[in-house]
Amino acid sequence: MSDVADSSPERPPTGAASGPAVVFDIDVPQYQVDTEPDHRGIGRVVDAELRGRFLGRTVVVRGIGAQHHPGRTVDELVEIVSRLGTDRYDPDRVGDRYDNLQNKRIDLFAFRRKVTPRMRLFEAMSWGFYHSSIAVHGEPVRLDLLLVYDAAQLREVVHQYEGREDRKRDGYVFRDPGRKPEALLGIAKLAR
Repeated sequence: MSDVADSSPERPPTGAASGPAVVFDIDVPQYQVDTEPDHRGIGRVVDAELRGRFLGRTVVVRGIGAQHHPGRTVDELVEIVSRLGTDRYDPDRVGDRYDNLQNKRIDLFAFRRKVTPRMRLFEAMSWGFYHSSIAVHGEPVRLDLLLVYDAAQLREVVHQYEGREDRKRDGYVFRDPGRKPEALLGIAKLAR
């Protein structure tokens, strides 16, 4: 079952997002985290789908695991993100890693990429959500959604995590906080 808002596979390579974000399924039943997944093989499948839809664009991609949103289904999260432009729907919910030494506002953490025929993205996301989640939370996270944003509508926030020496470039804020949904190009559902 698919919640397709726009069935056209291509988006214009330049300019702002044009209308509601496309919601699409990526069929990856082999992507499970009960044992370590084949990050590279699954990454090839996911990256091919992203290239098919966003080739030529510079995007910022945020991964979401439904297990971090207890009581919400994947479809409910899609509805929330489509409406709000973000998964930060509860101001009282404490997010992972939003604290930083400079106390900078960060709306989301994500990966920035220019979508080219050779782009590689999901392998790194899958690996990070598997290994880093085990290190921080004691269990891996399976990504269920990829939120694909127009990079031109976000601003990178250089920050430093508590207890770390390196400066990170994975934090972003919306350039126009009143128009978050317009920054969202697509929502990929990683089907089980």
